[in-house]
Amino acid sequence: MKDGADIVARDAAVFIHQDGSSPCIGALRAAKGLWIEDVDGRRYIDLHGNSCHHLGHAHPRIIAALKDQLDQLAFSPRRFANAPAAELAERLTARFRGGRSRLLLMPGGCEAIETAIRLARIATGRSGIIALEGSYHGHGMGSLALSSGRLDSRLGSQLTDIHHLTPYWDQAGGGAEAMIADLAACLAQNRGRIACLVAEPIRSNAHVPPSDLWTRCAGLCAEQGVKLIFDEIPSGLGKTGRFFAHEHFGVTPDMVVLGKALGGGVLPLAAVIADDRLNLAPELSVGHFTHEKNPLLARAALAMLDVIEDGSLVAAAEIRGQQLEKLLDGQTASGLFLRLRGLGLLRALAFEGAPLGEALLERTALAVGLSATAKDDFSIGVSLPLISSDEEIRIVAERLHQMAENLAFLQDAHASAQPRKAHRPNNGQDPHHT
Repeated sequence: MKDGADIVARDAAVFIHQDGSSPCIGALRAAKGLWIEDVDGRRYIDLHGNSCHHLGHAHPRIIAALKDQLDQLAFSPRRFANAPAAELAERLTARFRGGRSRLLLMPGGCEAIETAIRLARIATGRSGIIALEGSYHGHGMGSLALSSGRLDSRLGSQLTDIHHLTPYWDQAGGGAEAMIADLAACLAQNRGRIACLVAEPIRSNAHVPPSDLWTRCAGLCAEQGVKLIFDEIPSGLGKTGRFFAHEHFGVTPDMVVLGKALGGGVLPLAAVIADDRLNLAPELSVGHFTHEKNPLLARAALAMLDVIEDGSLVAAAEIRGQQLEKLLDGQTASGLFLRLRGLGLLRALAFEGAPLGEALLERTALAVGLSATAKDDFSIGVSLPLISSDEEIRIVAERLHQMAENLAFLQDAHASAQPRKAHRPNNGQDPHHT
């Protein structure tokens, strides 16, 4: 096998370059459990996993189930039913606490978000959509427009009639109270025009909202018949210590979207679970996809649900999250203060006092054997599998402490390299006056 640099170069020569993937930072040859290994023999703990590795990489029960399904039925045209897809639909809808529900399956989360929007528009007869500025819901022409009202103009026209709120995590902009005020104003100004509110109940960057936020939002939406859609693509399936992340907040949406980890960390699969009352347009192709009832994809999801249930992994995620808090939150390392945010195993660790930039954070993580993505200039994602052991939690915490030590050293070195400013007398003036 060629070395990593050769594979990365080949990759960069044929893939369209884009932020976050090509060119790549290395080439892998193995991924198992919490660990990934590159072709040059370096091993990393995967704290990212594209939010797919709830069960780690290559879980043996997922692999065994897929091998078995390949020998039975590898593909099913969507106009025919098959047992794995039907069972998956039964088990997922049984988890939804809003009463009787139905679902649609599709290969990816982007398609699922846009399917949910179509259902909301059909149900309400309206086109308007409300989303949170700075959120992320996929890269489709519809889903990407939900993320920001200020997309790069080179992308051209996007889905229209979208209204963006101040997000609850933007404390400088007023936080949760500003978000509620924005929502109330938007609904008042667009009475009878808004179909749905699309939001992550817990942001994938691990920002947790106030406990009453979604109850208040749901109440405002219900007054005008606006459908509430929760994007749980990164946060669902037990990641936060509840099967659905919205269960932390005592509110049930009209629809919930799952994805990423639903395919067991091996295959792409997403789902829209909707209140049965949204089953309104059988004459339309609301969510038609070639692989919408693929038995292989469904079997991966069924095996994943089995592993979660058999191992009580939803409860385990909450326990492991508490262990991380004890080992990291409120700690100091060479003067840097560590603040762990999030719930369960959907976490981010902020190094307060070290505004060294996202690229440096990610390089420093790699240097201590952690593959992670920066969430901003101060914090790194800490997304761990539900199967993480006590020992693995300890190792992760040790490496994050070492990362903090290294960041503090780099910060000190950077400060020492800066030229000193010449002293200037203020001539008796108030130094704070401008």
